[in-house]
Amino acid sequence: MGLGMRMRKVGSMAIVAAGGAAGFWFLQRTYNERKAFNSWTTNFEPSTCAKWDFNWDHRDPRSLVKPSSDLSDPAAQNRFNEKLDKKRSKVVRHLILVRHGQYNMDGRTDLERFLTEKGRKQAAISGERLKVLGIEFDKIVRSTMTRAQETAKIMSISLPELKMYDDSLLEEGAPVPPEPPVGHWRPEASQFFEDGARIEAAFRKYFHRADPDQKQDTYTLIVCHANVIRYFVCRALQLPPEAWLRISLGHASLTWISILDDGRVTLRTLGETGHMPREMLSR
Repeated sequence: MGLGMRMRKVGSMAIVAAGGAAGFWFLQRTYNERKAFNSWTTNFEPSTCAKWDFNWDHRDPRSLVKPSSDLSDPAAQNRFNEKLDKKRSKVVRHLILVRHGQYNMDGRTDLERFLTEKGRKQAAISGERLKVLGIEFDKIVRSTMTRAQETAKIMSISLPELKMYDDSLLEEGAPVPPEPPVGHWRPEASQFFEDGARIEAAFRKYFHRADPDQKQDTYTLIVCHANVIRYFVCRALQLPPEAWLRISLGHASLTWISILDDGRVTLRTLGETGHMPREMLSR
């Protein structure tokens, strides 16, 4: 092989290596741009319970892709970053949680715990509120308990195009012993054990970032119960779940949680009842 041929070959290899390094730098820079740091101080360290777990839903791309075995190879790093990109969410999932309306608390069975006249009006008002927001909701999911079933049905009059689904995982219950405890409500330990597992299963079913192939933001209505919603809020914000009973929610109130593409979670509204006339407010 002549000297000129060898020089051209070496030059071609250098160009390929430079291109691979440039591609790796670009992908890595794009990924690192999503990171944020505390700007007000350089030595602040959040407490252990305050640190955010980006893999809380087990859908962080870095947990789904095998790392590159050769960190010094730009081409291998490029392939790794391309695989990461295919696993990344690109849109936002919005969950609007609606508590049922006021109901007959004297009922002995679930069928007897139907909505009161006030509860039916509350459901209708919240349905109209969601309608005027002009949001393209994708579906309504409701608990299988009577008061949630009735609330969702009344709300659907304002949103007639939405499909409705039932889910027994969303039924009311005792998610976890609250801290601090209260004296007037003392479920048996077995109830926490049974209800807690079910409500946690519901959380894992609905609370996660969007699938990588999802093309646009989604808005899902979930009609259920106060204890379930309060537990969901604590879990979604990575707060101690035992704090759920410190939150108070009005009947037919709206709680809006957004799950961003990078796994961050935003609480937009909590138990909102500002759309209710004063005489319609109740807890």
